Amino acid sequence: MTSSETLYLTSHILSMARIDDASIEAELLVCHALGISKTRLYSEPERLLTSAEINHLWHLLRRRLFHEPTAYILKRCQFYGINFYIDNRVSIPRPETELLVEKAVEFAKQRFPLGNPIIADIGTGSGNIAISLALALPKAKIYATDISASALEVAGMNCQHHKLDSQVELIQGNLLEPLPQPVNVIVANLPYIKDSELKALSLEIINFEPIIALAGGEDGLDKIRCLLAQIPGKICPEGSLFLEVGQAQDKVVSSIINDYFPQASIELIPDLSGINRVVKVIL
Repeated sequence: MTSSETLYLTSHILSMARIDDASIEAELLVCHALGISKTRLYSEPERLLTSAEINHLWHLLRRRLFHEPTAYILKRCQFYGINFYIDNRVSIPRPETELLVEKAVEFAKQRFPLGNPIIADIGTGSGNIAISLALALPKAKIYATDISASALEVAGMNCQHHKLDSQVELIQGNLLEPLPQPVNVIVANLPYIKDSELKALSLEIINFEPIIALAGGEDGLDKIRCLLAQIPGKICPEGSLFLEVGQAQDKVVSSIINDYFPQASIELIPDLSGINRVVKVIL
């Protein structure tokens, strides 16, 4: 079987199984199984697969057909143009979260022209937000907290890979509690899915991603309330907070923030779909 035939067959199988973006996923799986780049895949369409390569691809494809996310199968994903190691100890970074990083970087560059703010990434998971911030702001000090020791192991692997061990400090603990000093900017993508909505999630999420990274309580906002309650003493004067929120949560979150910090300036920032995805707060 040639690589071109293999790609077509893999895409067809995924499509028949109603896997979203079947052609893209087929490219990823075939390239991984053959150990080649996408460019080589298309430049050598008549390349014949060995029996070992076919068996390896079938093993990967079978895992995907049982709804294991491709990012976990390949042990990698891309976020903010950066490659990250990923496994099921952490949730898979979503493209919409890139807006959170973009706005935090934009603010930090404007507010701190010398480029040396102290930033906390709360609920860091794989470290994708903290590392993206560190690479965009090389003079910034980044604290990255997570309550999960296993998640911090993954974040540590990514920090080592990107040579950021001295710039990004990983700390285990509950939200803001373990921070050793007040920070200028808090960035948080916390669990915000309602408990009642968990069962409606895709099998890829329900069966493979860590529930601790998803469940936000009855109304999805338990972790955000806890974070807001911990802010006093953990943020510098005129500090800022950047929160990612779910669809239709923006107004409720803004109201909760106003209850905690009546003098705060609150801005809602929409994503490309027009959904208010980021809440920017100047305290």
